[in-house]
Amino acid sequence: MWLQLKFEVPSEQADHLAELLEKAGSSAVTMQDAADQPLFEPPLGTTPLWNLTWVCGLFEADANMDAVLKQIKNSCADRTLPPHQLNPLEDKDWVRAWMDSFKPMSFGQRLWICPSNHTPPEPDAVNIMLDPGLAFGTGTHPTTAMCLSWLDANPPENKDVIDYGCGSGILAIAACKLGAQKAIAIDNDPQALIATRENAKANQVTDLIQTCLPEDAPTASVDLLLANILAGPLHELAPLLAERVKPQGQIVLSGILQTQADELIQTYSQFFTIQLWRQEEDWVCLSGHRLT
Repeated sequence: MWLQLKFEVPSEQADHLAELLEKAGSSAVTMQDAADQPLFEPPLGTTPLWNLTWVCGLFEADANMDAVLKQIKNSCADRTLPPHQLNPLEDKDWVRAWMDSFKPMSFGQRLWICPSNHTPPEPDAVNIMLDPGLAFGTGTHPTTAMCLSWLDANPPENKDVIDYGCGSGILAIAACKLGAQKAIAIDNDPQALIATRENAKANQVTDLIQTCLPEDAPTASVDLLLANILAGPLHELAPLLAERVKPQGQIVLSGILQTQADELIQTYSQFFTIQLWRQEEDWVCLSGHRLT
């Protein structure tokens, strides 16, 4: 059994309160949305919080919570505790609980994403074994799902591929499993590159995938570039991404809200014949061919 102490605070107080919880002996501190406020697209280089944020500390069941609350109160600027809750939590393997909720998913005609604790439902399909882990990208979000469906419908056989903003490496791995001769997985987060290498090894495509930071990426152009990031970075990166695609090569862009599609199409039309490929919920996927 564990105890969860939750404080409801404005975003500007969240980091300070997280530090207080850590100093008071919390085993883990997390932050959650306290007011159902979506954060669709943060500016580059920022990690915004919700205007009203739950800061949650996890304590062992025998922790002296009166002493914890007193310590936090004395460290607050006005010696007043913010609104808070103290709740017991069941003692369980939270990683395993999440894994149990992650089921095999199909994309298109023959592509499946399967967690390692499941047997692929269709052994003869193209099965990617992937667990939730260090980086975003398991196929559950519409932006990733649309990219996977595009790859299933347009298998990159014998092509060179870039997965820009690779996250878990799911798109690079899918491309290789669908016939690509090599893939360059690029991300500015070293943890994403670690996750990509581990997932590539689990799917026997290590020799086909090169991982690198943007500044270390090879400069040669490729037949297909996939970028599942966000509209802001996609606007800024348009000239760079265009340079990386061969004439008549293909580009697939996702991570884009429907309201952002027209502006992005205009931006990329100077380099590509670009158009809407698919929409799921409020998200869209664009695709096109490089102009000669």
